[in-house]
Amino acid sequence: MNIIVCIKQVPETTNVKINEETNTLIRSGTKGIINPFDMYAIEEGLRIKGKFGGKVTAISMGPPQADEALREAVSYGVDDAVLLSDHAFAGADTLATSRTLAKGIEKMGCFDLIICGKQAIDGDTAQVGPGVAEKLDIPFVAFVRKIRKISDHTLEVERMMDDGHDILTVATPALITVVKEINEPRVPSLRGKMKAKSINIPVWGVSDLEIYEKWVGLKGSATQVIKIFTPKRDGKREMLDGSVEEQADLLINKLSDLKVI
Repeated sequence: MNIIVCIKQVPETTNVKINEETNTLIRSGTKGIINPFDMYAIEEGLRIKGKFGGKVTAISMGPPQADEALREAVSYGVDDAVLLSDHAFAGADTLATSRTLAKGIEKMGCFDLIICGKQAIDGDTAQVGPGVAEKLDIPFVAFVRKIRKISDHTLEVERMMDDGHDILTVATPALITVVKEINEPRVPSLRGKMKAKSINIPVWGVSDLEIYEKWVGLKGSATQVIKIFTPKRDGKREMLDGSVEEQADLLINKLSDLKVI
């Protein structure tokens, strides 16, 4: 099987700093890692390859330093990797990102399955996976917790729901997003680490994808971030004295004043 895994490099820390002028993440000085949910996508791709044979290729859109995340993916066992990087891609929302990734996947050629993590921890939109499927016009299933069966032209999966799970069968090629319940990611091997250091990762830009600049990056985004900020905590607290009954009466009176009850 020819499997493609979409990954994203995200900041390792949860203490993300924002450029107040551009409303973008300040990535300098912050170590990047593979989006944690994408680790399960990588692992599932490798497990399918181990069972059915084939090839696993990782693709990512990002700045030049996203090359590090792709090399890490190779250290786990991924065969090849492609980086989509161009100044024109900067400022992309999920629509422009999906469009760019889809063009990159089209350039890569035939595939049987695309696997993505359910969402990125720095955006939490969970929109890129389904967006790529829409642009490629292929079936899509979200929140896959188990791949039950793979045949020549179909894929049977369990989709996690609030009250259990659904069993779905879709035609391939298809795209799925996976949850952490699907597997346990492996650790990189020594051979994988050595390959990651030497592998040549091609970098494709606008001209390579043969896509109009007005369709990518900030120009191709249907939405724009007006302001990003960390909410300030201004909560107040008050200690109530007296017996339990007196404290209860005081609390009721205060809640009544606030029109909470």
